[in-house]
Amino acid sequence: MKDKDRRPRNSNGPAGTTRPPGDRSKDRSAARSFEAGKPAGFSKPPRSSSREIGREPARPVSEDTAAVQSVLPPLPLRTGEKPAERIPVILETTATGDYHLIDSGHALKLEQYGPYRIVRPEAQALWPPALPQGVWDKADAVFTGDTDEDGAGRWRFDKDAMGETWPMRLLDTDFLGRLTSFRHVGVFPEQLAHWSWVVEQQRAAGRPLKVLNLFGYTGVASLIAARAGAEVTHVDASKRAIAWARENQTLGKNDHLPIRWICDDAMKFIQREERRGSRYDIILTDPPKFGRGPNGEAWHLFEHLPRMLDTCRDILSDDAQGLVLTAYSIRASFYSIHELMRETLRGRGGVVESGELIIREAGPDGKSPGRALSTSLFSRWVPK
Repeated sequence: MKDKDRRPRNSNGPAGTTRPPGDRSKDRSAARSFEAGKPAGFSKPPRSSSREIGREPARPVSEDTAAVQSVLPPLPLRTGEKPAERIPVILETTATGDYHLIDSGHALKLEQYGPYRIVRPEAQALWPPALPQGVWDKADAVFTGDTDEDGAGRWRFDKDAMGETWPMRLLDTDFLGRLTSFRHVGVFPEQLAHWSWVVEQQRAAGRPLKVLNLFGYTGVASLIAARAGAEVTHVDASKRAIAWARENQTLGKNDHLPIRWICDDAMKFIQREERRGSRYDIILTDPPKFGRGPNGEAWHLFEHLPRMLDTCRDILSDDAQGLVLTAYSIRASFYSIHELMRETLRGRGGVVESGELIIREAGPDGKSPGRALSTSLFSRWVPK
């Protein structure tokens, strides 16, 4: 299908992304980039997510597979009936709070993030833009340069340069937007469908749910869950992502919320939790395709995902509310992760629902529904 736009840094992003609609290739005196012409006092944002920081360049899968298979023992076969299934399920994000998708097309998308309009590559946007060129020309920032997700790119500012950060708000939760050198801005809006679901589960539970957020990035999901009343454990391998998450917590005056911020390798953490007998009511997991832990631990989605889900199953509580997996930029059908989830949850009953996350265009005013842009695959086990 991050990124992701949910795409991680080392995903198979668009190889031949085109420029924005119309001729935007001419040099403009007002255009600025991180590489040259930086306004005074404007610093380059740090690489900022677990999908970006410390991630190794993608290597041939065959080499990785051989290395992983030589050290990983085969998983035991789970017994019992597979959970029921609901497929396909499409979870849609529409204009909400400080975000909406304005338009898309020609392998690009035009989005509203708080006060700013931003253009970024989007390989799924195969169609032509619906809005005229003049609307796209009003963007505050355009991601340019190396559009391969394995490498850093640049931001061009055709108007006044943006500040390093800006405040945003979704589901009554405050956080900071920030331009990064790998096109991301600190939030993946299509995840609102999952975040709203977590809030619903917490409100219906009548007790604080224990939520584990693996590959938690900048903490927006963790803050939303904690504000709803959950006790959250947030795990990410990036120190910078954890620092950004703590910034977001302070911004919203949420320092009192019960969140454990943990910088650790996700696999190692859940394996320790299993040995300790820790249990969680909801587990959210959003792994990258390729990655490195804080101590150089390698992560390869196709090799490690089955073992990660298997361990997640073991740390679900007896009255768990759900296990959620999101997958970006992988060459697979949602059926692949759907069947993996059903095999993993054999004997637990419940239902596995799988499909895609999409974002609906909403026009410049955020009130004009348009086409749906697919962003990622997902699979979710629920007890009923």
